[in-house]
Amino acid sequence: MDDIFSKIGTVQTLSQKIERRIEEAIQQRKLRPGDKLPSEKEMCASFSVSRTALREALRRLNARGLIEIKKGSGMCVSEINIEDAIKSLNLYYDLKFDTNLIAQMIEMRLLFEPQIARLAARNRKDEDLFILHKNIIELEACNPDNTQKEADYINCFHTNIAKATGNPMIVVSMEPIFSLLPRMRNFMYANIDGEKEYTVDAHKKIIAAIEVKNDKLAHDEMRALLRRNHDIYDKYFKNLLSKE
Repeated sequence: MDDIFSKIGTVQTLSQKIERRIEEAIQQRKLRPGDKLPSEKEMCASFSVSRTALREALRRLNARGLIEIKKGSGMCVSEINIEDAIKSLNLYYDLKFDTNLIAQMIEMRLLFEPQIARLAARNRKDEDLFILHKNIIELEACNPDNTQKEADYINCFHTNIAKATGNPMIVVSMEPIFSLLPRMRNFMYANIDGEKEYTVDAHKKIIAAIEVKNDKLAHDEMRALLRRNHDIYDKYFKNLLSKE
């Protein structure tokens, strides 16, 4: 580890250089998840820096989820997982939620989700079908006055199709987008007659195509559903949201 914690010198952005040095070591796998870092005293001596500069760098690394600081047991490199990545994107999209983001989200879904449904039809397992059918049963049985819960079930449906592809990168990319669906669909169901019935029927058609592994039909059914969502946005949402 001598090359990681070698002397940096005294410059104006000292804490940033310490942060970058440790971050690069993690990226280059010189420091691996679970590895324990030297003590503050040891790092101050190795970097030849003050404790103030070191602590500022460690605070930022901890806030970014790259290291864990445990009272009484020191510091170690964090275990990075899919859930951490999704949480970061969820926060970003939630803070950026506005008319422009909704339009961009619809465009992105039209571009990617039909292909995701195609891949799900090719790779799905029996347990994926069980979960998808369960989603539909829950959606149909949901109290029609509880539009938020209905929207949550639809979010789960699309997330589970992404999971059925067997590709975790698709889940990482799409789940934060799906997490925004309840905010849109809650308004849709509350204001547009028959929208729930249409959505349930469309979901059943998508599941049927995935079940028989008809990837083209799964693609086309998903695209038809998303085109409908796009048309509803243009007709009901765009002007309304731009006035908020």
